[in-house]
Amino acid sequence: MAKLRVGVIYGGRSGEHEVSLASGASILKNLDPGKYDIVAVKIEKDGRWTLPDRAPTAISAAEVIEGARAAAAKPIGDGREALMPAHPGGDTLITIDRQDRSGRPALAGLALDVVFPVLHGPHGEDGTVQGLLELANVAYVGPGVMASAVGMDKVTMKVLFEARGLPVAPWYDFVAADWRIRRSDVLERALALGLPVFVKPANLGSSVGISKVKSAETLPAAIDEALAFDRKVIVEAGVPDAREIECAVLGNDEPRASVAGEIFPGREFYDYEAKYLDDSSRTEIPANVTPQQMAEVQRLAIAAFKAIDACGMSRVDFLLSRSTGALVLNEINTIPGFTTISMFAKLWEASGLTYPALVDRLIDLAVERHQEKQHLRTSAL
Repeated sequence: MAKLRVGVIYGGRSGEHEVSLASGASILKNLDPGKYDIVAVKIEKDGRWTLPDRAPTAISAAEVIEGARAAAAKPIGDGREALMPAHPGGDTLITIDRQDRSGRPALAGLALDVVFPVLHGPHGEDGTVQGLLELANVAYVGPGVMASAVGMDKVTMKVLFEARGLPVAPWYDFVAADWRIRRSDVLERALALGLPVFVKPANLGSSVGISKVKSAETLPAAIDEALAFDRKVIVEAGVPDAREIECAVLGNDEPRASVAGEIFPGREFYDYEAKYLDDSSRTEIPANVTPQQMAEVQRLAIAAFKAIDACGMSRVDFLLSRSTGALVLNEINTIPGFTTISMFAKLWEASGLTYPALVDRLIDLAVERHQEKQHLRTSAL
């Protein structure tokens, strides 16, 4: 059989660019060249698509982030520019060499069988790239347009979870215009949730822009911080004595859940620094919970996956109160991190699926879903 040509897209125009570089490096390292022709595609911070002269190396997210800071966040490498035509058939990517002998740009086509987008945050995890891949009619790993958009928008996500009867913490949302025009009302409604609260950009991941607010005096600054990353903000009531529990989901129409794991942040909560820069955070897999709690986490993880009509993969995050035993669904991540400290990969490894086998399975699921869609009618005539 001919090898599948797999394009791994990483980087992206978001605050999670550096984390995506590390995720991309891990996937590229674990794709079997005996099974796949591998094409690395980088989206620069300015949005340009390139075929980099050198793919990212398999280093930790912390090293990528520190390296980016040291280099003033300049692009890593610089290769041929690439474009993806938004129509099916022919070449998936059109690459642009700097110029041919006549001095004009030289174009070349490159067909991809499957795309593995490992883009975290807006302009990649939120359905935008998935929409482009749908227009190009290319198989791709992970949830589709709607599920990706819902999984990125924490407000819409909560609405769907509540509609399915899934347990979530009390919350309130607003947009930048509300903060400018009705500031006192925003503060009043946020504080009505009770302290502490968590203030988050509605559309971002990796805990970027998130603040834990313990006093009314610090709430305005936390809101300003969240609004620096998104026009929409969600404020969530804190869960008393919360334990951070995570569960991975894999599959299409019949998904299955991994064992659950627990995160012990090195900081007060699992913020960006605790995830990627502070080596004092640790994980425990499987989590030290009762069999009943483990089963409930797995049940709710699959229910959350189905609630947004996800496919392929997701990681579902929970908060478990030590004092009350209450379990609440925090969020679903449709492109979870694939870094060297990724919980998604660790959870599946503890469930009997190695990292290379996990990557193979995700590609199989992408092809399966794509082939299923090819049987749908595209005309009413």
